[in-house]
Amino acid sequence: MPYVKRWSPPWTITDGRAGNVRQAVALASALKLGAHQPLVLSPRAPWRWLAPRWLPGAARGFGPAFQQLAAAHPQLAIGCGRQAAGALRELRRGGTTVVQILDPRISARHWDLLVVPEHDRLRGSNVLTLLGSLNPVNDDWLACGRAAFAAFGTLPGPRTALLVGGPTPHAPWHEPHMVQVFQQLAAQLRAEGGSLLATTSRRTPPALVGALRSAFADVPHVIWGDGGDGVNPYAGLLGWANRVVVSPDSVNLLSEACATRMPVAVALADQAQARLAQFQQALRERGRLQPRWLDWHTDGRVTPLRETTRIAAEVQARLLPV
Repeated sequence: MPYVKRWSPPWTITDGRAGNVRQAVALASALKLGAHQPLVLSPRAPWRWLAPRWLPGAARGFGPAFQQLAAAHPQLAIGCGRQAAGALRELRRGGTTVVQILDPRISARHWDLLVVPEHDRLRGSNVLTLLGSLNPVNDDWLACGRAAFAAFGTLPGPRTALLVGGPTPHAPWHEPHMVQVFQQLAAQLRAEGGSLLATTSRRTPPALVGALRSAFADVPHVIWGDGGDGVNPYAGLLGWANRVVVSPDSVNLLSEACATRMPVAVALADQAQARLAQFQQALRERGRLQPRWLDWHTDGRVTPLRETTRIAAEVQARLLPV
């Protein structure tokens, strides 16, 4: 009887930043090897400064927990971000199979496989590219969101999900312009009916949360502002939405919105620059974004952007054959 290698559940290695954790966990979960084991790095100088470049003593340089993991020689580790890339290099020296998410800005030869956005220039025989970012959004995830927040189903339709991030160097929108977005969307809901399902992020300017509540005060709504509002209903918002509006500053938010089967629009789309603008254009070319702000149209044949499943299948085929 031929020997069949059994892979242990992967470790996810990150710096603890939410976006990096989300991508690493999404890929680890999609591989279906069992519950992933998370590790948040605590790097110290000079490894913290120079990662992903390798220096002697790297096993100690990324913190005690990582030192213990490196000594255990795990089978598979998935990392996201620059610090993780440095830690994965050290694990690979000990025989671990490693997958790095996001461009480490040095040669790809130091990792078994890399997963990078299409707009990055990195290419190679061990480089996989995707449109957008890895995320957990699929039909099962959305169904769980609906079940966990069943009360949202009683809100009148159409239900519009509004996902608000914050200004960035590549999307330097101003607060008064976002307030106008709130007012325009609220006016549409008053005129046409429906309700709002909104969430903000850690990057949202605090004053905007108040402006959001004020603009939709007389419209049926759920607004989560990360300020004592209880459990984040994000999965419920996307699960129950009939359409989605996203601020222009986040590849992650827009990727997750486009992974639903609902029409998606970008507010203040003209504020996006560089890779954000390229990403939006690629989505338009696929017909995944509404061509005009607040002009909702769909023929019912929305194809969701589900890159995580495809990337997981490629990782499985290349690195984890039975």
